[in-house]
Amino acid sequence: MADPDVPVEHAPNPLEWREGDMPYSSQFGDHFYCQTDGRLECGYVFLDGNGLPERWGAGDFFRIGELGFGTGLNLCETWRQWRLWRAAHPQGCRHLHVTSFELYPMTAADIDRALSHWPEIDRERQALAALWPETRLGRITLSLSQDMTLTVICGRAEHEVPAWEFQADAWFLDGFAPSRNPDMWSLPLMQAVFERTSAGGSFATYAAAGFVRRNLQAAGFSVERRPGFAGKREMLFGRKGNASGA
Repeated sequence: MADPDVPVEHAPNPLEWREGDMPYSSQFGDHFYCQTDGRLECGYVFLDGNGLPERWGAGDFFRIGELGFGTGLNLCETWRQWRLWRAAHPQGCRHLHVTSFELYPMTAADIDRALSHWPEIDRERQALAALWPETRLGRITLSLSQDMTLTVICGRAEHEVPAWEFQADAWFLDGFAPSRNPDMWSLPLMQAVFERTSAGGSFATYAAAGFVRRNLQAAGFSVERRPGFAGKREMLFGRKGNASGA
């Protein structure tokens, strides 16, 4: 891990490129997204796993929390689906705010390159890359549209999530693989996520490791399992409520 006293922007960049435009972290020994199709995985795991977009129908404001902004793929696919949903439901939820916690924020050029694989999100990719700041420290807040805001909190999630002043209605837990980056799935961090989840709020993750499931349950979430994306055996999702013992 990088020295915590070194500004994130100046920490070593662990990014490599494999198979053309596939970003890979040499530090964590893992790809930034599913090699089969990261965009479709986002829809299956994070959106459907949190009951979205259906849950956007209630209330005027919806807040998503995310552990691991990475390439911004989840943000762009969520933005795409939000835009389509808003066009079909103009009287529904009026504002979406995504807050992501990221230790190593990429450059705009790297985000643009990593997301260029998917023409479906060209509009969102280009807009995000154009708005992305050169200096990537502290809090990055971008008004993506009149009805959507992105905040990226640059720093260690285990420090920043407990200090976050809001609660999320849904969480995308998308750190590197638990076997490669166990700190991102620790019990203290899952407890902080639980505390920063609204009543009835939810989480979803591609991860299914036993210690991740146990930490989520110990934090207070009800936890369920279902088949994972692209042949993966399992994924986890659940709600803030009475632990189910699943």
